[in-house]
This record gives sequence, C-alpha cells and structure tokens, in this order.
Amino acid sequence: MPRHAAFLALRHPSGKPLAAVDEVCARRGLDERDTALTRALVGIEIRRRATLRAVIAGFAHHKPKAELALLLRLGVAQLLYMDRVPPHAAVSETVRATADFLGLSKGKVVNGTLRSVQRAVRQGRSGDPTCDLVDRDLHFDGPVFRDPSQHPHLWAEDALSIPSALHKRWTNRYGADGATALARLALEEAPLSLRVRPSDSRSAVREELANLEVAAREGGAPDILLAPADSTGTVLRSAAFMEGRVTVQGEHASRAAALAGDLAGLDVLDLCAAPGGKAGVLADLKPRFLLSADIGARRLARVFGAFERLGHAAPHAVAMDGMGALGADVRFDVVFIDAPCSNTGVLAQRPAARWRHGPRAIVELTALQARLLREAAGHVRPGGALIHSTCSLEPEENQQLVRSFLAEHRDWRLEGEVNSIPRSLEDGGPVDGGYAARLVHS
Repeated sequence: MPRHAAFLALRHPSGKPLAAVDEVCARRGLDERDTALTRALVGIEIRRRATLRAVIAGFAHHKPKAELALLLRLGVAQLLYMDRVPPHAAVSETVRATADFLGLSKGKVVNGTLRSVQRAVRQGRSGDPTCDLVDRDLHFDGPVFRDPSQHPHLWAEDALSIPSALHKRWTNRYGADGATALARLALEEAPLSLRVRPSDSRSAVREELANLEVAAREGGAPDILLAPADSTGTVLRSAAFMEGRVTVQGEHASRAAALAGDLAGLDVLDLCAAPGGKAGVLADLKPRFLLSADIGARRLARVFGAFERLGHAAPHAVAMDGMGALGADVRFDVVFIDAPCSNTGVLAQRPAARWRHGPRAIVELTALQARLLREAAGHVRPGGALIHSTCSLEPEENQQLVRSFLAEHRDWRLEGEVNSIPRSLEDGGPVDGGYAARLVHS
C-alpha cells in the first residue's frame, strides 16, 4: 500500500525520506511498481510541500495537526500531480491510509477535504496566478495562492514551493525572472549528470548509452554527459556504470575537483569525502598519497564502495570531525574541503534542503565552514593549495567566506574560482550549481 509506505517514509527517524523509501517498502512487502509509486509520492510531497499546504489551507475547515496534514498533502499531491492515479483511487486510498493510521473520524476529514479540492479543479489555464498551478494545465475556480503583484515572494512560496526568504535572496541577486527560473528548476527531478572517466571516450560512452535508449547529451565540461532523469535506473544497471567508466557526478562538482590541478606525486587530504565521487576524481589525478576523511565509518564505507567500482585501490581513510585527529605537524600539498552547506545549488537533486533554509542555518553553516577552512589551512605546506567547495549559491558560504579568510590570512592568495548557476537540460546545464575557490599558501 504505497500511501501507507509514503507516510512512514516521510516520518522516518533518519529525516531522509527519499533514502528511506526502499527500506520502508521492503519491510511492507511492496513490489517494484508500488515502490516506484511510493518514491514518486514522497518526491512530490517534498518538492511541492508549500503548494500542497496552500491548497489545504484553502479547503480544509480547520488547520490540521501534523500527521493529518501530511496525509492530506499526499492526497492532494495525487489529485494535482499524478495523472496515472485515478482521482477516485487518490481519494479512497488516502482515506484508507488515514483511517488505518489515525482513525475513521480523521479519514472522513480527509475524504471531505480532498473531494472539495477535486470539485474546485478545472482544466486549462485561467491566466490568474492566484489560481493557476505552475507547470500543470490546471487551475482552481477561485484564488488559492497569494497575489504576486502584492506579495511576490509569498506567491513564490505558494506556487513555486520555494521558501519566500530564499526567493527574496535570489531576486536580489538574479532578478525576479532569474529567481523564478531557479525555483522552477527545483520543482522537478534533476537530469542525471554523469562524469566519464578520463581514460574513456565521452562520445563512445554516449553511443553505448544510446544503445540502451538513454538519450544523453554532452555537458559543458569535457567529461560530463547529461541524461534524462527517468533514465537513472537504466544507467545504474549499465555496463558503463558497473565497470566504473561513468559515475554520477554534477558538472560543477567535477569542475571544482579539477581546481586541485595536477596531483601527480603530491600528498592530498580530501575532507568530507563521502560519498566518494569527488574522491574518485582526485584519485584519477594520480596523487602520491590520498587521505579521505569524513565524520564516521558509515560514510567512509561509501567512499570505499565508490573506489572499488571505479577500479581504484582503496584510499587511506580516517573518521574525524574537523582536523583534530591529525597531528599539528601533519602537512599536505593539497587539501580539498567539500564543505557542508545549504545545498541551494542542488535543490533539484536534494529537494528537502529547501525546507532547512533560514538565517539561523546560514549562520551555523558559515561558522562551520570558516572553522574547517582555518583548521585545514594549518595543514597545508608552503606553496600548497586549499580548495573550498560548496554546492550552495549563497555568497556568505562562498565568495564572502573566502574573502574573509584571505583578509585574516595574508600569506594566502586566491588563484582561481568556479561559480556555477543551475540551468535546464535543454539549455545544456550545468544542472547543479555551486562555488569553488583555489587558495594558495605563499
């Protein structure tokens, strides 16, 4: 029963509902088809959560408590965004799940609310942004969303399901159209970005994938292919992936790793190494010694798995939080920090990250990033390099952080930067965004 499984995944104690889908579905004995439906439901609820909330606020008689609100969102998600689910099944199965979890009385509430939503939906576009569903040929028979002419950022939260504060930040930097374009990109599952191993031909891999009916196109970086999101399963089962000739990695992440330069004969520290894609790029650059570090053994296990698939010898590894496990005299030629960040450059790939955004989160993240940068700098040899990389679009985590570091450390200089803004597959990508800087110790 996919609605039951979706409810449980979204309430999973890990706080990572999409990652929990397979576990929950296996535990409940769901087959591949129902697992796929569960994953789609969970993904839509996360990506469209604010829109679903706005719809429920417009049709529910009272503000529902958290568990009831979640089940209502799952029901509305099916009615508005899942054409393959007949409306009667969307209503009846959600009512059934609600009754099983919360009792018959709450099931009646869900039934009434969903039927009210169903009656209010009309085919086509009305031209009124308070009524039209973004990216759907549907509208409501009356206003549901706030008026963009009066409250553009609140409308964006309602209709584009992006936090109003984030939309405001983006508008200040990229303009209203740019902010809206970024929010629209985050509404759908991202295209699959694939890095082709340097020893392999991108055109040959592209042809190999085409034989599997995967229509990949070349990305902006010379080692990147971009494939439709619905081809993910086929790619992950392909010989090219299983043999390590391609790996899932964003174009920005690949460019950031390339800032490390020629690593032949050098000692390299890779901080925040999991899941291992970036570490694989560094290993391809043939360092003399590569130490992969992350906060726990479970995360490091993913790095070992990635190296095995890529055909690399297992890296040296250490579990540590920050640099405290290293002796004060331990030095490297290159330290790469893939810093924990707000993920605002990869909201299509990590949709739940938008709901963690806020001023407090930015303050906490930048404090952590600044600490990692300062501590890592103490382990770089003179003449060595420090790479600071994020998948964030926010200046506080990127340019401002680097400038602050340089102002406090006069024996360091900025040698190069990469700044990426996500674009659509049709526009050639990159489908991921972020920032990276190469700093050199004088």
